[in-house]
Amino acid sequence: MAIKLRLARGGSKKRPHYRIIVADSRMPRDGRFIEKVGTYNPLLPKDSEVRVLMDVERVQYWLGQGAQATDRVSRMLEAAGVVPKKDRANLKKGTPGKAAQERAESKAAKATAAAEAAAAPAAEEATAE
Repeated sequence: MAIKLRLARGGSKKRPHYRIIVADSRMPRDGRFIEKVGTYNPLLPKDSEVRVLMDVERVQYWLGQGAQATDRVSRMLEAAGVVPKKDRANLKKGTPGKAAQERAESKAAKATAAAEAAAAPAAEEATAE
């Protein structure tokens, strides 16, 4: 059985509240779960102590049993110091699109042309003397 540490959504429309649960990966997101190990309230400020609450001992137990944490839950565990921080590289999303690259190139070309135009009269004055 593939065990996952993941979020199960609760709360009403536009007012999300999540439970951090241990569940079989084949079960639906808000369906049957094995154990509730914490809560997550994204509406609270990021520096709030009660934004993420979890039973660290139970989380460590389930990780020891071979449970895999989803990306969002693993980030919460990293912040709590339960698991070591992973190196993540999001190379594609960090690069600008084609239009933005073209705008940057044209802006750089205009800047170099303006710098050359400003430098040209100064060079002519120096040669005239």
